[in-house]
Amino acid sequence: MALFTKSRKAGRRSPLATVALLGIGLLLSGGIYAGASAAVAATTETAQAETTLTVEDGQKLFQANCATCHGLDLEGTANGPSLAGVGELAVEFQMSTGRMPLQMQGPQAEMKEPQFTEEQILAVASYVQSVAPGPQYPADEVLDGEGDVAHGAELFRINCAMCHNVAAAGGALTEGKFAPDIQDTSALHIYAAMVTGPQNMPVFNDMNLTPEDKRDIISALLYQQEAQAPGGFTLGSLGPVSEGLFVWIFGIGGLIAVVVWITAKSN
Repeated sequence: MALFTKSRKAGRRSPLATVALLGIGLLLSGGIYAGASAAVAATTETAQAETTLTVEDGQKLFQANCATCHGLDLEGTANGPSLAGVGELAVEFQMSTGRMPLQMQGPQAEMKEPQFTEEQILAVASYVQSVAPGPQYPADEVLDGEGDVAHGAELFRINCAMCHNVAAAGGALTEGKFAPDIQDTSALHIYAAMVTGPQNMPVFNDMNLTPEDKRDIISALLYQQEAQAPGGFTLGSLGPVSEGLFVWIFGIGGLIAVVVWITAKSN
């Protein structure tokens, strides 16, 4: 009697082969994706390195956009002050907040969207610093927000609250001028304002406020920015004027409306 052996059908694969093929495919696609990502990242880094602007680029930007008012040699003109001694910190502050270039003449320069990229601003600041040295960027420790919050809040109330409001919400000054709201201002710009004295703000040098004092004030303001308002709606943190106005309009106004409604019902 002949013995017959069952043979596997032609073209049929083992289940293990399918798993192996899937694994190989995943490895290949993952390797290709990782390689492509690394190549794109390297290209981006190279492009960024190649587009880093120099002091000379900053000079060209200054001459094209700032010299009309501030002079080719930063000496100032009838339309703008001299920049002698303002330094890179003042330039970065004024341009990053959009105050410069000035949009129009007025009581003071107002904040708006900056017209230049951060790279261009740093280039112009470096150029001004090279020609007219002045206040420079502070150490990272000054801006870290780890100072004495209680001491900083006390210093802010003594030196700043009369203009900026105790809640840093800003306030009106004379002749159409105003102290801006600084509730969302960055640590660097708070420091720059204290050191460079923009607009009507006085300059707080190290004789007035030590670097430690400035760090404490910055820490207090950063803490206040992150703190929640336990009392609910802050009404702009403008104090008793806005609160009284709210009570008169909505509180007493609501009571009058109820009285009128009750009287109308009785009639």
